[in-house]
Amino acid sequence: MKKYFLISILSLPLFSFPQSDFEKTIQAGGVLINGLSFLKGSKPNNEKASLMLCVKNKLADKITFKIIGKDKEDNDVKKDLVIQNDGKECFLEIPKGIYTYEVFLANKETFKKGEYKFDEDITITIKKEE
Repeated sequence: MKKYFLISILSLPLFSFPQSDFEKTIQAGGVLINGLSFLKGSKPNNEKASLMLCVKNKLADKITFKIIGKDKEDNDVKKDLVIQNDGKECFLEIPKGIYTYEVFLANKETFKKGEYKFDEDITITIKKEE
């Protein structure tokens, strides 16, 4: 009994509109659904092609953090951050991939360098070796 009552209440607005209004309502619903799927993202499996990389500086002076790599289209990616002592800075979007990184001290001396595969959001802390 409740099921039929609910169906009749839900279908009541369908019968109160002329046919053209009903078609407009259906089209508007389709546009709304397509719009929501657009907002969700068009990447397959919602896999992000970029990531966020943050760097914390636990040294006494400011540092410069540089990365060099390539994106999926084989374009060069070169970025650098200047991070004050006891500070944190971030690259909001960098393509996933393998990068060469280098950390320079305030006097331009290389503190550390290497290679790293960035495949997810990460925070790197630069501190003295113990």
